[in-house]
This record gives sequence, structure tokens and C-alpha cells, in this order.
Amino acid sequence: MTAQTVLWMFPVLLGLIFLGFPVAFSMMLAALGFGLMRFGGTLVHQFAQRIDDLATNYVLGAIPLFIFMGSILERAGIAERLFDALYMWTRRLPGGLAVAALLMCTIFAAASGVVGATETLVGMLAIPAMVKRRYDNALISGTICGGGSLGTIIPPSVPVVVLAPIAALSIGDLLAGILLPGLLMSGLFILYIVIACGLKPSLAPPETEPDGRSFAEKIRITLVALIPPGFLIFTVLGTLFMGLATPTEAAACGSLGVLILAVLYRRMSWHLLYQATLQTVSLTAMILAIILAGGMFSGVFFASGGMQATKGVLDAFGLSPWSVIAIILFVAFILGFLIDSISIILIIVPIAIPLVKSFGIDPLWFSVVLLVMLQTAYLTPPMAPSIFYLRAIAPPSIRLKDMYWGVIPFIICQLLVLGLLLVAPWLATWMPKVMYGG
Repeated sequence: MTAQTVLWMFPVLLGLIFLGFPVAFSMMLAALGFGLMRFGGTLVHQFAQRIDDLATNYVLGAIPLFIFMGSILERAGIAERLFDALYMWTRRLPGGLAVAALLMCTIFAAASGVVGATETLVGMLAIPAMVKRRYDNALISGTICGGGSLGTIIPPSVPVVVLAPIAALSIGDLLAGILLPGLLMSGLFILYIVIACGLKPSLAPPETEPDGRSFAEKIRITLVALIPPGFLIFTVLGTLFMGLATPTEAAACGSLGVLILAVLYRRMSWHLLYQATLQTVSLTAMILAIILAGGMFSGVFFASGGMQATKGVLDAFGLSPWSVIAIILFVAFILGFLIDSISIILIIVPIAIPLVKSFGIDPLWFSVVLLVMLQTAYLTPPMAPSIFYLRAIAPPSIRLKDMYWGVIPFIICQLLVLGLLLVAPWLATWMPKVMYGG
């Protein structure tokens, strides 16, 4: 098998995915077929080494811990009080309920790192309240989908735990790198809601009922509601950014912290623990299977000379470094319609990072840009995963058409952040330098 032949691994992989094979099995089958052609029986030893590398990877231990933390958080009863406290302060703003929902998405994204859990949890709380107050269905849809997508770009983030080792980056650096773009995106979402609802009040009828609570009482309610998630965020991000814990240790601190909160809120039960554990095992098995398959796929590709063949094709077309970056991001965006972000990372990053480094481009900056692009694909119709999550919890009055129209302004906000990262790369590199002096 020639080095050029190995480039057919990608069309074969996409063909298997289109035929309906699970992503993990598609990558394994492609790796097995091309690997046997190139290496014969010795391929078994290469695959066994990949399994051993995965089983002994300490960093990946953070994945089940983050998932467990998000699963308990979803059931711990923290969300209801927090939503009420946030709305107490935003109720007089145009689109106050939507603003409170987005603030809550931001806080829960920083507390759990699991995208689907954030969108589902906030949606179940905020959608009935917004429907009751006659908010526009498209605004409701865009708010929940856009807010739920923040779990990809606000630390801690499970995709970052997967991406950083593949890109040979520090997880702490990458988590710090996505912090500023993530908060900027959340701020743009909120700004859009306030401006749109201010210009067109019919999108979100203003609150007319007076709030009889005193300022001191509001402060007390807010502190009671914010301290638990604030404590959780500190146990994860605080210990990580201050260098007190590794990512896996920080995730373990977060898991312990959320168990303590569940006990304090009197929500802890054997049934809750069983359901959270079951969800953790199921999602972890799926993610680790995809990671293993990605390791097998990239291992065969590199060992067969795929990197040199890719570079040769790009040189033959005479593409500039920025043209190559644009192609990589476009492919990631298209794949975002078909498969999950972790699968895309495992397919693209092992090939993209060596190319990026050969062009003298900062891999940390590129990784942040890629995560923003994946978040945009997560939100973009017609195959947006965020809309599938929303359809599972939305009432029949919110139609698919409302969801498609509703996400468009939030996609524009994401593209604005992407454009800012392209013209001002320091947005991705400034925070790691401040925190770690790198």
C-alpha cells in the first residue's frame, strides 16, 4: 500500500458513517482494513499498544468524573433556586427571563462541562416560564440552544480533556485559553437578547408584577442560591487554575463537592446515585470507545505515511497556510452536522496539529478556534445536535421552524467571536500567559 493510498481512509470512514455504522466502529473498521493491507499480522501489536495507552492514561480519568458531576448536578436541586435568584435581578431588563436563562447556562457550563446536561437542565426550568409569559418561540429556542452550547467553550469542558493530549497541549493552558472567548460569547448572547427585546418588546412582554422584596432580602436569596454552584466552580476551576490540582484531581474534587451539595439539599438517594452512575458509565464507555478507535485510526494513518502524503497534496495545490486552516475549519464545520465533537476532534486534530505547527501557527490558538467552530456546528441547522436536545424537552407549541429561526442570531454571535479570534489571536493566548506565564 502506497502513502497516497492511505488517504482513502477518510472517504472510507465517511462512507461507513453515512451507511449508519457507529462512529467508533467506523474508525476501527477503516483502521483494521488499511492496517492489514499495510502491516499484516503485526497490526495486532499496534492495536494492543493503543488499548494499553488508553487504559493507563491518567488525564482521561477526568472524563467520567466530569460526567458524573454533571449528572448529579442535574438532579441535585440547585438549579431551581439559582434560576429564581437570577431572574430576581434581571426581571426588569428587556427579555429578563431569557437573560436569566443564559446566565444560568453560563454558570452551569462552568460547573459541569457537559453540554447536553446544561441545555436539558436549563431548558426544563426556563421554557415553561418563558412560554407562560408569552415569549416569542424563536427567542426561547435560540436562548436555550445557544446557552446550552456554551458547555463546549466555557471550562471545564470534556472536549478539551480529549483535545489537549492529542494536540500535545497542557489541559490547563487550553482551559484558560477558552475562558475569555467563552465569556465573550456569553456576553454577546445576552447583549443580543437585551437589544432585540428592547427594540421589539413583543418578543418578550415586560414584567409588570411588582417585586416586594427588599434589597437586603434579595442579597440574602442571591447568596444562598449562588454559594453552592460557586463552591462547585471553585473546587474544579479554582484548584485547577491555581495549580493545586491536576485536571483529574480537580474533576474528583468537583464530584465530591456535588455529592456534598446533593446531601445538603436533601436530594441524595440510592435511586439518584444509581441513575447518575448508570448515565456516567454509558457516556464514558461511548466516549472512550471513540477515543480508542480514533487512536487506532490515526496510528495506522501516520505509520503508513499519511502525513507526508497529505503535505504533498497540499504543496501540489500551492495552498497558503491560511487557506489550509480555512479548509480544516470548514471540514470540521461540515462534520459537525454528522457526528459528535469528540469524534471530530479525534479525526481532524491528529492531522491538523502537525500541519499547523509546520506553518509556524500557535497550536493553542488553533485549538481554541477549532472549539469555537465545533460549537457553531453544534448550533447550526439542519442537523444541529442542540436542536435535537431542545425537541426532546420543548412543548408542541414550539415548532421546528421556530427552532431553526431562533438559533440564527446566536450563530452570528458565534461567528463574531470566531472573527475576533482570527484578527486578535491574543484573545486565546492572553489568559494562559497571565495564569501560567507561558
